[in-house]
Parts: sequence; structure tokens; C-alpha cells
Amino acid sequence: MTASQPAARVSRAVPRGLSRTGPVLFSYGFRPFFLGGGVWAIVAMAFWIAAITGRMDLAREYGAPNWHAHEMLFGFASAVLAGFLLTAVPNWTGRLPVSGWPLGGLFALWCAGRVALLATEQIGVVPAAVIDGLFLPALLAICTREIVAGRKWKDLKVLAGLLALSLANGLFHVAAIDGEHDRLAIRLAVSAYVMLVMIVGGRILPSFTRNWLNKSGRTDFPVPYNHFDSVAIIGGICALAAWTVAPEHPATAGLGLAVAALHCIRLHRWRGWTTRPEKLIAVLHVAYAFVPLGFAAIGVSALGYLEERAVLHLLSVGAIAGMMLAVMTRASLGHTGRALTASRLTVTSYAALILCALVRPLGEILPAASPQIYAAAGLLWIAAFSLFCLEYAPILARKRRTPL
Repeated sequence: MTASQPAARVSRAVPRGLSRTGPVLFSYGFRPFFLGGGVWAIVAMAFWIAAITGRMDLAREYGAPNWHAHEMLFGFASAVLAGFLLTAVPNWTGRLPVSGWPLGGLFALWCAGRVALLATEQIGVVPAAVIDGLFLPALLAICTREIVAGRKWKDLKVLAGLLALSLANGLFHVAAIDGEHDRLAIRLAVSAYVMLVMIVGGRILPSFTRNWLNKSGRTDFPVPYNHFDSVAIIGGICALAAWTVAPEHPATAGLGLAVAALHCIRLHRWRGWTTRPEKLIAVLHVAYAFVPLGFAAIGVSALGYLEERAVLHLLSVGAIAGMMLAVMTRASLGHTGRALTASRLTVTSYAALILCALVRPLGEILPAASPQIYAAAGLLWIAAFSLFCLEYAPILARKRRTPL
């Protein structure tokens, strides 16, 4: 089937996670990257805890704090983002997904980055940075090709997030090579992910909520996307840009607090409280609630009342990782033919990650108790993704339960 054929005909040909040749794991993008991201979330946090407690000499040449920040933002998070985009873009464009050995090669490139940054003493920091730096541009090239070929011009804005992440990764590596910890690159990466949460969340949250309410026989649907959403997103991007380059400027404080109000209203318009019976949907609203909370924290931090690290963890754990875990569970069930409902294990994993997002910023607010707070937050993080892997690893490695 050629790209010149009608999109509707191509769309029907897209295999939704069916294995044709090769391992089932590489039949669709969400399978290896969600599993790899989940496993790495556990391993990377365990390594970090071992490093800060003196039990492990971690990435000495790169710097253990640099390694931890990098592997959360550009290791774990980039894998989940890849799994989502390699699954969502074919749905948006009606084109065939990347699968089989090309997908395996891309996953191997991501794995190579993880190994390289652990082996900086053996191969050097610069070669390790180069190896790791290949993955995000490769993902950007694939997504650009698919969106342009599918003529889905409205989805080009997603590529801006990937481009910003690629740039942030490069800037972070350059600073690490010089022995520095680049907070600007970290803020840029967090901002890029939050921008994607605002854009993609605005697409999936009202849609999934409406579908669930309609299936339940209710008609109190979320407000559909309109100009208010565009204003909230544009305002959010402006606030994130200000925070990235001038985190302590008074204008950043004003923007952060104003945009927090806009996104509170936006979240309310989606009527998340109606989805309480189905935690698979409700958790999306809870994760998005960390977006206005994070913007409010940006404003308070710019006024000098909150440490920047507290802002970073509210956004990175609450909004970014929270939304990622919610999407990982729902997409894994939906694309493998399982019922779209959250099990007790899944709900427990949500609860652990939400608690982690709320507990971790307290380490900056209550410095006397910071060692205990950091330990509790790390264990909650590990618990959340251990439960995910326990339940979803077999699902991701097996064929669909039902045929198309």
C-alpha cells in the first residue's frame, strides 16, 4: 500500500499491536519502550539511592547528580515518550507504524545510551554523550517523516517538544563534560515535557472522559476544545519560556500564577470528578492537576518563597511521570485487547506515584527531615513502577488478546 492511497484505507491497514514476524515485543512502539521505561525507572532510582547512601560509585566521570537528573529526564521519560509517539502518530496519520527490526534498532539505540552513560570511565564522557545524543534526534526524524508524509500539519507542534528535548539533552551533556550541572537545560527539558502534556492532554483527557461518560449513559460531557484551550496552552508556553530563562524574574511570577488559574479552569471544564468510578480515566485528571500546581509553584518560587528543586519535582514527578504512568497503563490495555479498567495493582501504582510527587518537594521545605523524605520518595517511585512492571510486563510481551 502506497502513501498516495486515501488515508481512510491506509488507516484500516494499521496493525494495532499484532505481531506478523519477529518478536511480539517489537510489533508496536509502546511495547518495548513502555517496558524499557518502566524497568529503567526502577533501576535508575535504585542506583541513585545506592549512590547517595555511599553504597555505589555511580558514573564518576559524568557526575552522579548529573547522571540522576539525566536518566530521569532523558532516559526514563524519553523512552515513555517514544512509546507514546510511535503508537499515537500512526493513529493520527493513518500510516503504518514502525515495527519489527527497525523498531528493535531504535530501542537498541536507547539502550546504548543507558549503557554508555554508566560506562563513562571505560569509554569517556564525550563518546558516551555522543551515543546517548543520537536517540532523540532519531525519534524526531521518524516522527517528522510520518507527520509530514501523513500531511497532519496540526501535529507539527508535537515536534517542537521533541526538538526542545534534543536541544536540552545536548546542552546538558556539554555542561556535564565541563563538570557542571546545567539547570537551564533541566528547566528546558521539563518545560518541553509539560508543553506536550498541555497539548496532548488537552486532546486525550476530554476525549477519554466523554467516551467513558457516553458508555455509562451520561450526557454531562466535558467542554470540547475551543479558543480558551488555545489561550491556556499559549499562556503556559510563555510561562514555561520565562521560567526556563529567568526563573527568578517578577514577570515569571506573574505569568506562573496567572497561567495556574487558567489551567485550573481548563481542568474543571473537563469534569474529572465524573470519572471517579474508573480510576484509569480519573488518574489522567489527577496527573493534569499537577500542571496548574506546578505553574503556581513557579510563581511562588520566582517570588523567593520556594526552592527551584521543589518546582522541578512537582512538575517532573507529578505532571510528567504521573501522566506517563496513566498513559502507559491505558495504552497497554487498549492496544493489547484488554478491558479498559484499572486493577487494584494499577490503582496502587497510581497512588504510590502521586504520593511520591507530593512528598518529594517537602525535602526542600523541611530540610531537617530531607534524608527521610528523599528515602520515602525514592521508595514510593520504585514501588509505583515495580507494580507497573509486575502487572504489565507479561501484557506487553504477549500477543493481543482479541483480534481486530
